[in-house]
Amino acid sequence: MSLPAAKLLPGEFYVSIRGEMIVTVLGSCISACVRDRVHGIGGMNHFMLPAQNEFSSSKWGNSTVSSSSRYGNWAMEYLINEILKAGGERRYLEVKIFGGGNVLSNMTDIGKRNIEFVEEYVAREGLSIIAKDVGDIYPRKVLYFPDTGAVKMRKLRSVQNDTLISRERAYLEKIKQRSQDGGVELFD
Repeated sequence: MSLPAAKLLPGEFYVSIRGEMIVTVLGSCISACVRDRVHGIGGMNHFMLPAQNEFSSSKWGNSTVSSSSRYGNWAMEYLINEILKAGGERRYLEVKIFGGGNVLSNMTDIGKRNIEFVEEYVAREGLSIIAKDVGDIYPRKVLYFPDTGAVKMRKLRSVQNDTLISRERAYLEKIKQRSQDGGVELFD
């Protein structure tokens, strides 16, 4: 049986209303898998940094990067709102979270900050985390099936190349650059 699949990179999210698989590979990033368990509508996001806002604690720091990194907030808001727009109901939402590994050894523990952020966010929204595999030092590959809620997750004990770490570093640099540019993105 063939199944359509969507592959997520950092900063992306995807919502499905039918039998599809969503795939991502995480290092210090977090993916939240959210679905309406009654209607089978759900999706996944992939974000690198938590939000610096009125709900953040001072332990997250005040660097240029943390103050401009609304990606966790946006990723969660967009994902939940798109599920609701597609016919999902808030009262049936369930959440599973993955990632947050300490894989960028020469940087602060972004993974830990991401875990704290997503757990606080989900609690504040009145939702429940029904499954999670977070922290540690390993990257993870996650396959999510929103219609059934099934997740297949594997810790990657060794990474054959440095693609994941390079991707996360490049994404972090992109975020830094956006904060220096004032956060304006031009498009045609």
